Amino acid sequence: MAMAVNITYATASNDMVHNVDGTDFVYNAGDIAWTLASTALVWIMIPGVGYLYSGLLRRKNALNQLWLCMVTVGVVSFQWYIWGYSLAFSETGNAFIGDLKYAALVGVLDAPSMGSTRIPAIVFCVYQLMFAAITPMLAVGAIAERGRLGPMMVFVFIWSTLVYDPIANWTWNANGWSFKIGGLDFAGGTPVHISSGTAALAISIYLGKRRGYGTERLAYKPHNSSYVVLGTALLWFGWFGFNGGSALSANMRAANACIITNLAASVAGLTWMLWDYRLERKWSVVGFCSGGIVGLVAITPASGFVGPSASVAFGVVAGTVCNFATKLKFIFNYDDPLDIFASHGVGGMVGNILTALFAQKQVAALDGFSVINGGWIDHNWVQLGYQLADCCAGFGYSLVMTTLILWVMHFIPGLRLRATEEAEIVGIDDAEMGEFAYDYVGIDADLGPKESEMRAESPPLAEKEEPHAHHA
Repeated sequence: MAMAVNITYATASNDMVHNVDGTDFVYNAGDIAWTLASTALVWIMIPGVGYLYSGLLRRKNALNQLWLCMVTVGVVSFQWYIWGYSLAFSETGNAFIGDLKYAALVGVLDAPSMGSTRIPAIVFCVYQLMFAAITPMLAVGAIAERGRLGPMMVFVFIWSTLVYDPIANWTWNANGWSFKIGGLDFAGGTPVHISSGTAALAISIYLGKRRGYGTERLAYKPHNSSYVVLGTALLWFGWFGFNGGSALSANMRAANACIITNLAASVAGLTWMLWDYRLERKWSVVGFCSGGIVGLVAITPASGFVGPSASVAFGVVAGTVCNFATKLKFIFNYDDPLDIFASHGVGGMVGNILTALFAQKQVAALDGFSVINGGWIDHNWVQLGYQLADCCAGFGYSLVMTTLILWVMHFIPGLRLRATEEAEIVGIDDAEMGEFAYDYVGIDADLGPKESEMRAESPPLAEKEEPHAHHA
């Protein structure tokens, strides 16, 4: 139902004076424009994740990751409309989760937003929707090469409701426990990266290992390194809206967030590539892209709190720690095909902890109104405790809840996530979609010796059917 709104435009500026229940609120058209532009930037990151994941896999499993990214946008947009936004950002909820005040987006239009009184709630709502949509997409890449697609739609809806929304609430809602104690998370270290990376770990453990794990059969290189570069470019491009847009205003804090986002990614990309070079004496574009991503991940929680020099440290530490974290799957014996936990889970933790060390009052104050106590650089030693508490809560909650969701679905007919062995052999694209990323996808290379011999010895279908035709 359309609603009448009372807005007047100031002739001497780009401000809009908005009357809500007899109270005037001044919305800034420039801030609205920057936030809406940032919304589009974050949206393009979602297919960026799809291309990145697709390129890293085998060609017979390349298309389903692109399917997942588009379907995730659809499912989460619907969930956000129904109750997701309200559970995360209603101001009448509790320290853990919101209520249903804004279910079906009732009352979400012209009132001031929780994030900033300079933009209306509807602008804040659509911007935050993009964060809600990309987070489960980061996680569900963990089903790569062995997960069913239909149940994933159900999983994304439930996971967004039970995992993402509560963590977003406690991090960014004024009533949230982490927000109240003074936790610093500018753009999603815990709600986006730790939650998704940990969920990917839970999915990897639940699904078990792919067919042929530990053998030469799975010692493959990414099937399309160009897709990896394309996906990284879209993510890097969109991250200016992800971090810079989190200022919710076209101001100096947003500009600082943009410069340090790019710098951290650049330094982390070089760091990761150099670590890989020591092993193979090759300059790897996949290595640089992997490092760039973890640099972006690590700087996310700090992007509104630290300066350029600190962001260099973020890049070096994230590029190093996350590179070595890719070995965790061998130590703890789980199959995470895309190293999502190493990149996003560990990268988010690195970012949260470094934020405690390098956050500065003067950087937060660049927007003209934000006041924080800073981190260790401002002698606020207790900040590390707050950041560690947030890390541990995000990791523990996401791991336990994701595992519970997976096992409840496991015992519901039709919702079990693990694909059959036959589906693994032919590829999830063929088994689940009947479509391919390319005109020709061969599977013989992925079959064992016995299966290949059986295929070679098996007569063509026409020869098999000819005797039956004769008898008829």
